[in-house]
Amino acid sequence: MGFTSKPQLLLVLGLFFFANLVESAPDYSALVYKGCAKQVFQDPTGVYSQALAALFGSLVSQSSKAKFFKTSSGSGQTSINGLFQCRGDLSNSDCYSCVSKLPTLSDRLCGKTVAARVQLLGCYMLYEVNGFTQVSGMELLYKTCGATNVRGSGFEERRDAALQVMENGVVTGHGFYTSSYQSVYLLAQCQGDVGDSDCGDCVTTAVQKGQVECGSSISGQIYLHKCFISYSYYPNGVPRRQSSSSSSSSSSSSDSSGPGPNTGKTVAIILGGAAGVGFVVICLMFARNLLKKHDDY
Repeated sequence: MGFTSKPQLLLVLGLFFFANLVESAPDYSALVYKGCAKQVFQDPTGVYSQALAALFGSLVSQSSKAKFFKTSSGSGQTSINGLFQCRGDLSNSDCYSCVSKLPTLSDRLCGKTVAARVQLLGCYMLYEVNGFTQVSGMELLYKTCGATNVRGSGFEERRDAALQVMENGVVTGHGFYTSSYQSVYLLAQCQGDVGDSDCGDCVTTAVQKGQVECGSSISGQIYLHKCFISYSYYPNGVPRRQSSSSSSSSSSSSDSSGPGPNTGKTVAIILGGAAGVGFVVICLMFARNLLKKHDDY
């Protein structure tokens, strides 16, 4: 019994090794930030709750076929406006998976406030009760800067040149851009109903805020009401898996000639799968030899 259990153990180890070779998908559902209004709507008859539930249901259902959708629910003073947006390089299934988590998160993080916005890595959702005071599209909502500072070696010049490329790219990309330029990974997106010119102005403002707020930090993420940007500097070159996007709305730059993240992931899975299968085959051959020796006794 103890002798024949070794091949089984090796087979299990081989399968475990194979499973871990397959590259995991990015966690688009990771929370970036939340914004909750201070006021809670008074709802003795439940009319707001019904309108909000209907709004959430409509937004989630649309996320399986669109990257951006804006609508309202309810009527008159009890109506609620809302929207969702996914990153431009997400598939429809990833978009739906991301957005479907937002209603529960919004309720848990903000409760029944008159307005709320929840931003995940791959998507965001917001709603506002009719009459809620609008904020400027250029208002800074959230920022985060890398803990590592990079000084010298022309970092700031390289970063600024890359950000300039991104400012131009998001306009020609009609609201979404991701690529790399001189070892800087770039991502920018505007809200889906913002025109190209206003989008360019928003991203330019975000870039200026990022340069001031993050200084010489190795990375920065700046979220304004109508757009956001993200950049990360890789001294040894941007990893191939995130060198550019496979989305048709993105643009490529001079040092993003390699395959995009989806292509890179496919290659990684193929190579990892081949290596894993080879490892399992070796384990099975070893197990067969062990069994053959056992039969010879």
